[in-house]
Amino acid sequence: MRKFFALLIVIGITGSLFISSSQTYEQQSLIPTLENLLPSKPFEDELSKLSIPYWDSTISVEERGYYLFIEFLLRKSAHFVLFGLLAAVIFLSLPSRFPRFITAFSITLLIAGADETHQYFTGGRTATIRDVILDMSGALFFLLLAQSVSLIRSRKKERLF
Repeated sequence: MRKFFALLIVIGITGSLFISSSQTYEQQSLIPTLENLLPSKPFEDELSKLSIPYWDSTISVEERGYYLFIEFLLRKSAHFVLFGLLAAVIFLSLPSRFPRFITAFSITLLIAGADETHQYFTGGRTATIRDVILDMSGALFFLLLAQSVSLIRSRKKERLF
């Protein structure tokens, strides 16, 4: 039953990625929502002190404005977390006799590549290897966590016997 639930999560995440990749930037812009939710621009002074080097550009409140900066943080965090969760769920759904880490990483890489390729064919979107690298950073982080938890659980079971 647990494996079936994991499969449903994988399908759900993959489906949401497909839907998201099918939308133009304007269709999925968070700016209007952020403007409604954060009209007083909380933590603007603190966030104004941040400057994030992102490949060949710098992302900051000064460069992009408050709402675009927040949106950037949310979007990139979503890449990291969604692909991390995807990799971890794939890992946990595989039998332990499998090379789970490599298999989950490879499947996640295929999905990340397919997601960026899909964006390439969507108007108003860009496909970048940078996002695949970010996706896979999340996958690696979550896989390391899942592997660690798995090892700890197996050692606890060994002590019981």
